[in-house]
Amino acid sequence: MAEHRSMQRAALLDAARSLLSEGGTDALTFPALAERTGLARSSVYEYFRSRAAVVEELCEADFPVWAAEVSAAMASAETAEGKIEAYVRQQLALVGDRRHRAVVAISASELEAGAREKIRAAHGGLVAMIAQALDELGHAQPRLAAMLLQGIVDAAVRRIELGAAEDPPAITDAAVNMALRGVRG
Repeated sequence: MAEHRSMQRAALLDAARSLLSEGGTDALTFPALAERTGLARSSVYEYFRSRAAVVEELCEADFPVWAAEVSAAMASAETAEGKIEAYVRQQLALVGDRRHRAVVAISASELEAGAREKIRAAHGGLVAMIAQALDELGHAQPRLAAMLLQGIVDAAVRRIELGAAEDPPAITDAAVNMALRGVRG
């Protein structure tokens, strides 16, 4: 029975990921979850008390995976500049991934404090990793620079998701250039 419940919970989370990546947080409703999984709406409530609870569990499941992928890419780089490049490239490489799109939709939405805190902690972990690389480069304010660098990444994510005029590799290259050389390119 417990195994069956955990499979249904996993199916609900997977359906939530799809709904979020297709239509943002507005698409994540209990009727839609019920429809996607073939469960009765009342059954969905047995697993999650609210949309926020679904979002919070997705954050717990997906953010660490995403952060670990970025961390691994950075760890394989030899130099501080290489780590910064890996940080930017890996985040942008994840853009097409359904899990990442769900995470972005969640980040952009109005969240309960618990989910917001988990997102902040995960982002904090990413920012701390990049702040260390910036510190190695001798940056005077590595934490501030890390926050601004994440802003470049976030802007590039939005640009890629909009299906902007430039293709994703060109956006990625421009973001890496901006991160490493500023507006001088």
